[in-house]
Amino acid sequence: MNKLVWFALGVAGGFVVAHMVNKDPRGQEMLADIDARIGEFTDRMGDAYREQETRIAGIVESVADAAAEAVATTKEAVADSSRD
Repeated sequence: MNKLVWFALGVAGGFVVAHMVNKDPRGQEMLADIDARIGEFTDRMGDAYREQETRIAGIVESVADAAAEAVATTKEAVADSSRD
């Protein structure tokens, strides 16, 4: 419980400090720069995620095709062996 109180105080203190920094024009510029950097970072992370997702989807599709081909080949082999 004590850790939760310190965490809440830290968050509240951070908001107070950010509000005070935002009142100063230099502070506004600094916060705008930080916001731009965070935006750039999240954009890059999103692009990398979508690229990886596309790559994985291609791999899954090729594995599914290979599995379907293996099932078809097995069915043909079973059908051929049952005719003999």
